[in-house]
Amino acid sequence: MDQDGKTEETKKKKGLLAPLLIGVILAASGGGGGFWAVTSGPLASDISGVQEHGEEDTHGHEETSSDPVDVAFIELETMVIPLGAESSGRNLIFGASLEVQPEHQEEVTLLTPRVLDVLNSYLRVISISELSEPTSLARLRAQMLRRIQVVTGSGRVRDLLVTQFVVN
Repeated sequence: MDQDGKTEETKKKKGLLAPLLIGVILAASGGGGGFWAVTSGPLASDISGVQEHGEEDTHGHEETSSDPVDVAFIELETMVIPLGAESSGRNLIFGASLEVQPEHQEEVTLLTPRVLDVLNSYLRVISISELSEPTSLARLRAQMLRRIQVVTGSGRVRDLLVTQFVVN
């Protein structure tokens, strides 16, 4: 009976080992595949440092993110936005610049009043509690950039640089 008991116990251990081993292998391959997808695969960010069409520069290596990029900046007027009745006279002071391709600078400059309008409209509906969250600036910046890109047209504004964001 001792031998039978040990045989059953050994079979149970072997039966648990195979699923555990398969789980570890699948987890490792999933992690590796996820890392590849985010760093160089289909989910890789556009900030990879590679030129727009994957071209190589004259030295035979791809351009890195530390190389200078041909951009222009359009300074927006500083806006003072009242934060509503709940904040009892508090204001948001907001200043920003738009990063644009140099060939689109004149077009975007002509659309600056529309950009200021869409920013003013968006920031007026933000509550003071949303502004106090630590991650609010990043989220607001992404929302504002998307609205600006809709107003100015596709591919004209590359980034929104927040230069002033003060609640007084």
